[in-house]
Amino acid sequence: MPIPYLHFRGDCAAALAFYAETFGTPAPNLMRYAEAPDMPRPADPDRVIHGQVMLPDGMLMASDFPPGVAGDAQAAVSLMLTAPDDATARDWVAKLGDGGAPVLPYGPTFFSQGFGMVKDRFGTHWMITLPPEDPLDPTADA
Repeated sequence: MPIPYLHFRGDCAAALAFYAETFGTPAPNLMRYAEAPDMPRPADPDRVIHGQVMLPDGMLMASDFPPGVAGDAQAAVSLMLTAPDDATARDWVAKLGDGGAPVLPYGPTFFSQGFGMVKDRFGTHWMITLPPEDPLDPTADA
């Protein structure tokens, strides 16, 4: 299974801590540039060279762009999570949207009883959905 690897502009540690808090998972593991062996020390040694945090459906890895590298954090990537229930989905969308921007308000769609899209304050796009009502019933969506 692929593991998403995101890049941030100096706020990777804050983003991963926010995701752990949002999803109720353990604190992220971080390695800063200052801790990396055999690496020249950049002007900002507190940047994250590698980090990872658990998500409800798997793991997310991330780092800050190296100093001097300009990038557009997560411009064309969305992370999709399936919430166990409607209340959890609404909670995740609200927390991720705090300081961010809604893309598609959470609500029922033709393919899900609940689905929403949001860009969080760190530039990451999220898609939150509910599982099918009865994945074993082929007529459930009919």
